[in-house]
Order: sequence, then C-alpha cells, then structure tokens
Amino acid sequence: MNVKSRARLGAVVGAAALGVGLLAPVASADPAVGEYRQLAGVGSDTTQDVLNRLGAVIPDPDGVPDGQLIASYNATGTATIKTRATGCVINRPNGSSAGIDALRNAVLNSTGCLDFARSSRGPVDTTTTKLTWIPFAKDAVTIAVRSDSALNNNLDLTTANLRDIYTCVKTTHNGVALTPLLPQSGSGTRSFFLEKIGVTEAQIGTCVNGTVQEHDGTALDSAGDIAPYSVAQYIAQTNGVVTDRHGVTVLGKVNTVAPRNADGTLNVNFPYNRDVYNVVPSPKITGSTADPNVVSAFVGTASKVCGQPSHITAFGFGTIGTACGATTLKGER
Repeated sequence: MNVKSRARLGAVVGAAALGVGLLAPVASADPAVGEYRQLAGVGSDTTQDVLNRLGAVIPDPDGVPDGQLIASYNATGTATIKTRATGCVINRPNGSSAGIDALRNAVLNSTGCLDFARSSRGPVDTTTTKLTWIPFAKDAVTIAVRSDSALNNNLDLTTANLRDIYTCVKTTHNGVALTPLLPQSGSGTRSFFLEKIGVTEAQIGTCVNGTVQEHDGTALDSAGDIAPYSVAQYIAQTNGVVTDRHGVTVLGKVNTVAPRNADGTLNVNFPYNRDVYNVVPSPKITGSTADPNVVSAFVGTASKVCGQPSHITAFGFGTIGTACGATTLKGER
C-alpha cells in the first residue's frame, strides 16, 4: 500500500470515528514517516492538536479527503523532523517563537521546508511586514494548581497577585509556600501570560522555574506549584480529545472570572483571552507570488481552516466569526 493509499484509508477510519462523535480520541502526532503534504507547519504546543485534526479532515487540492494539504509537526518528539521528500531535515521547533523563527529561516534561505508556523501569540517585532498572523480561533490562559493542594480553595487571584507571585514578592497563599512555574523560553503562552500580568522577562523572580513544557499538568508535582495553562488545552485534555496531560490540576479564576462556562466550554470573555494564529510569509497570500494552497487553507472566512468550526470547538477553542482568516496583523517575528 503506497503513502497516498494509507492516508486515504486513515481518512476513512477517521471519518467513521467522527460519525460516532467529535470528541472521540484522535492521534496527536506528526504525519507518518514518508508522508509529505502540500503545507508543512511547526510551532505552538497550544494549537498542535487542533491542527493535527484539521490536517486529517481538510481535503488536498485533488478533492480527495486524504489529509494531504496540511502537515502539522508537534512541538515535542524526535529531535528532528523531515518535512519534504528531498532534504528538509530540521531541528524540531518547540513553541510559537521557535516555530516562527524556523519559518523565517526557511524564507530567508529559500529552503521551501516550511509554509506556516503555529502561534499562540501575536507579533513581538513589527519592524517589517514579512509575516502575517492569520487568526482562526479564540483561547484563554488562566492559572492551574493541584486539586489536592490547599491552594485549591476557591482559587481566585488578581492580576496584581499574579504579578507579585511571578516577581517573587508574594511567596505564600492559603498558608502554602508558592513554587511558580512558567513554560519554556519561546513559548507563546509564556510571553502572553507575562504580558497580561505586567511582568517582563527581566522581572521574573528567582523563585520561578521557567523550564516546564506548557500545558503539562504532570509538571505540577508539589503543593505550592502554580502555572499558566491554556483553557482550550485543558478542555481538550479532560474531555479525552487529546493526550491527557492535566494530571490532577484544576483551573482557577482571575479577577473573579471563571475560565469556563457552566457547560464546561471556554469563556471567551475571560480577562486573559487571546486569538491563536497560523503565521505565513506575507508574499504567499497576495499578488503574483501568492500560493493558492496557503490562501485556500488560511485566508478569509471561506478558507478551509475557518470552515471547520465544529472541529475547532471540539478541541476546546472558541470560534471568532468574521475575524477568522483576517490578514491585517503583520510583523517580523
């Protein structure tokens, strides 16, 4: 059986699973070895799973739903990935910034190895318009603690509380010595969370462990641990849609607002809400250099990604209506 046939068989099986229900567990992994698709992307841990699902359900240009349009490579796994049949063995980027930098490198050196980067943050450098951040869903970030910790006592922290915790001014809560955690450097969730609580990288306190993999609740292994967590990832993990890494963590409120609605869905009005993006080279979406595959996949409300709201919400995200597929947000990195 050749690669294309295997992919089509996988799609049939996947379609059968979807017939049972959108919340059926789905593999969260790189494309199979030897399987190369039209568009290759890397980056954010936050959106890797929903992009894996979209890669499995969006047809390729020949009209057959064999998952051959979008290839999304996870943030963690083997040290390297191979994105094209010839060449293109690259170090695996872990996080939004690493994915964006890998895309920038591919563009600068004309390697053709990458077409997009997953990002859970907007641009941090707007000195150029070389890249375009195309939003496709809404997420939020709150704080997580262990359910068996005294911290989990109607946990409701203010932005000022969190600023003090991550600058090591506030060192206890509910009688528990705090051990604050942050995702690894380059994580979009890390930069977004720090921005929301008003802490720069230089202001992070020495009590903070800033090396944990984002959205991995098993990293919270002591009573005082507290960490930012994607609400969409938490929903998807606890619903069994993706690999469940939440461990025994629970989500807390910020500024009296709960991160989830009464029905368990994402509260899009949570104070720390954010769009999530697919980042593409700006010349690929307009004019004579536009790539029709990039455009059809990501650009506009009629794009293939924006046309999958049921899959987006199944992975815990909120939809963003007419903002989906917008191309106004640009930057260097």
